[in-house]
Amino acid sequence: MRLSLLLLLLLLLGPPTTPGMEDPAFPHMGESSQPLPRACPPRCSCPRADTVDCDGLDLWLFPHNITREAQHLSLQNNQLQELPYNELSRLSGLRTLNLHNNLISSEGLPDEAFESLSQLQHFYVAHNKLSVAPQFLPRSLRVADLAANQVTEIFPLTFGEKPALSLSNNRLSYLPPSLPPSLERLHLQNNLISKVPRGALSRQTHLRELYLQHNQLTDSGLDATTFSKLHRLEYLDLSHNQLAAVPAGLPRTLTVLHLGRNRIQQVEAARLRGARGLRYLLLQHNQLGAAGLPAGALRPLRGLHTLHVYGNRLERVPLVLPRRLRSLVLPHNRVAALGARDLAATPRLAELNLAYNHLVSARVHHRAFRRLRALRSLDLAGNQLTRVPSGLPTGLHTLRLQRNQLRALEPEPLAGLDQLRELSLAHNRLRVGDIEPGTWHELQALQVLDLSHNQLSFVPPDLPEALEELHLQSNRISHVGPEAFLSTPSLRALFLRANRLHMTSIAPEAFLGLPHLCVVDTTGNPEQVLIQLPSAAPRQPRAGCP
Repeated sequence: MRLSLLLLLLLLLGPPTTPGMEDPAFPHMGESSQPLPRACPPRCSCPRADTVDCDGLDLWLFPHNITREAQHLSLQNNQLQELPYNELSRLSGLRTLNLHNNLISSEGLPDEAFESLSQLQHFYVAHNKLSVAPQFLPRSLRVADLAANQVTEIFPLTFGEKPALSLSNNRLSYLPPSLPPSLERLHLQNNLISKVPRGALSRQTHLRELYLQHNQLTDSGLDATTFSKLHRLEYLDLSHNQLAAVPAGLPRTLTVLHLGRNRIQQVEAARLRGARGLRYLLLQHNQLGAAGLPAGALRPLRGLHTLHVYGNRLERVPLVLPRRLRSLVLPHNRVAALGARDLAATPRLAELNLAYNHLVSARVHHRAFRRLRALRSLDLAGNQLTRVPSGLPTGLHTLRLQRNQLRALEPEPLAGLDQLRELSLAHNRLRVGDIEPGTWHELQALQVLDLSHNQLSFVPPDLPEALEELHLQSNRISHVGPEAFLSTPSLRALFLRANRLHMTSIAPEAFLGLPHLCVVDTTGNPEQVLIQLPSAAPRQPRAGCP
């Protein structure tokens, strides 16, 4: 009787589900034509035979029943406090182990846990509670991410031969010694590092990217040899530190140097001679004053493409800039004038940003932009200009003049700008009577026009035919006549919010010739406005038009 019940139970439950784990208490009952279903821990997903995903399940214990075939195991976003050695020891084929965002302490991550993981290549344990990095990690490891822990100590043999290592967001006070010579990327940002010991980076000749931003580095914490042996270094981020000078000994291979948010008062040419391959130099939010970038300071950087110096105290455009410079970003300084030759040395400039300086129209020379034939974007927002500068490059695509003191628009300064696609005149003092006839005539390519936050009492006439987006919000418009948009058949988006419109302020025929119109915003007016569109278009703005 007992045997019959046992056989019946076997038939109901079927064969064991874990491959290779047949119960020896029962004799083999013949070959099956159907493959056995592979094991997967409860609530986890196993999309492939070698992948186990237990992400975000609020697990407090390491899951059991993980197949020995697993090569990729994700346990991120759980509540794990420790890794049991006996469970990990079975998973000798693991190549990826993701433990991001758990509660694992150094005591919960014993060195023995990695003894059998001889094929592990990617180890992610960021956002945990490690105070000490594991003493021995597999030599096979290529990427180790220990960011956002509480690590204060690194063992000399911890990282073997790994090409990518992240120790960011920890509590390291100095650059760890005995780093792998094979390193290609090293993330040490957001620590407490105040010093790089002499010779600490002398063996890392394969290093291409080094991230040291958001630390406590001072000039005394670096020396002329700190970076001099890094003959393949391309990206160096030292931003958000306490440096007062550009570091010495920069390698020739460097392409990007980020020194923003330091205390640099002057850039010396001698410090840049070694980095002649530099293409991007970022010096924003330092303490560069009137003499911060002396003439010729950047002359060694013949291939420099982009220079960011916004948020300093510069009183003029730096002299003798590299001729190949393509982007000069200078907002939030104290530049009050542009002379005829201030920009003559940079004929290849494509982007010039002088927003939020102290420019006044009387001190912008009419030939200031004459040599900039490659210029495509010019930002003069937030200055004290009372008129559009003359002599603008005819190849401009974008012109930003918002937040100035413009009181009039004349045809002459905009003449020849037949490639201009975007023009911002917001936050000025413009009235319709101050816009002279013919002002828009040559802007045949203009697609976006921003006239918001001015003193317009109605829609300006004769707007460019190619216009697709028109911003008129926050003006004094109280009426929109039937002919307001006859010249703009391509209009797709119209913003009229926060004006003085009432229920019947917009003529019923105003939008009849606008087949592409799909956004009309009239919110924030004294009354809800009745509008009639040629099709069932939405009245409120949205991300895009169908």
